[in-house]
Amino acid sequence: MAERQVNLMFGFGSMIQKLKKDPKKIVFTEGSDPRILEASSRLLASSFLVPILLGKRDEVEAAAEEAGYNIRGAQVIDPEDYDRFDEMVDLFCEIRKSKGMTKEQAEPILRRGNYFGTMLVKMGVADCLLGGATYSTADTVRPALQIIKTKPGNSIVSSCFILVRPSATGENEVLAMADCAINLYPTEDELVEICGETAQCARVFGVDPKVAFLSYSTFGSGKGDDVDKMRNAAKKAKEKYPDLPIEGELQFDAAVSPRVARTKCPDSEVAGHANTFIFPDINAGNIGYKIAQRMGNFEAYGPILLGMNAQINDLSRGCNALEVYSMAIITASLS
Repeated sequence: MAERQVNLMFGFGSMIQKLKKDPKKIVFTEGSDPRILEASSRLLASSFLVPILLGKRDEVEAAAEEAGYNIRGAQVIDPEDYDRFDEMVDLFCEIRKSKGMTKEQAEPILRRGNYFGTMLVKMGVADCLLGGATYSTADTVRPALQIIKTKPGNSIVSSCFILVRPSATGENEVLAMADCAINLYPTEDELVEICGETAQCARVFGVDPKVAFLSYSTFGSGKGDDVDKMRNAAKKAKEKYPDLPIEGELQFDAAVSPRVARTKCPDSEVAGHANTFIFPDINAGNIGYKIAQRMGNFEAYGPILLGMNAQINDLSRGCNALEVYSMAIITASLS
């Protein structure tokens, strides 16, 4: 049932088919949470992801039995009783040696699910991680930055949201929006990096990205430092990604409305048809995606964290089991 629901909501059956051919192992940092257990039961029934549930085995199994979820086939790992813990401590101390990390300092840190789970990914025990059902975004991102780190050539971790809405044609309308969750006031160069990572993520969801750098100005109609930042970032992005359709700076109406685009920027191939949106700061991005979600009837999936050496993703603390299931598929597909 869950697989059918996700196919209907996403139109991303190709992700599930890909994972069935090459199943991944995904760490859930809050292994006894009922939402995690329900999602894990669904994943195990579909046989394309192996959940690794962190927590004390008796507590995890008791919580699953009480809620009526079958988690046979999941791996349950207790950070307090892990046979490779000494190896994990040594590796963590090596990673953090520039900070003077000692074994005595490392051990209590690594007993925490967010750090322990991230180290399982670093050690190759798991392919990816999904946390945040009870942790804050910062508590998910911090160990990832310290342990997994950014990919070569990347200077930041960023994020995007994928928004999905059924259209009149029967196909899903899919948009990408960034950065709505991580970087407060990205610089021009950081916006270029966010653009490249977001376009790459959008392609995974079947989007042929047409990127708009958003502003309160279209091609100089407004003035200000923020306008200059978006115009300059768009120019740099065009130079860095010459094969990617990019335009900016654009107001949102010029980015999405063909009628408005014909008036404001008639020679642009992106204006009026944009599907990938780069916001000037986190205020605009967070407000923008939530307006689309709440008033535009889009389903919002994310934040999807971008730019790291392994896929680590964050859940909303208000998530439900289907959202956990969906984000697990997304996380594994990107790993």
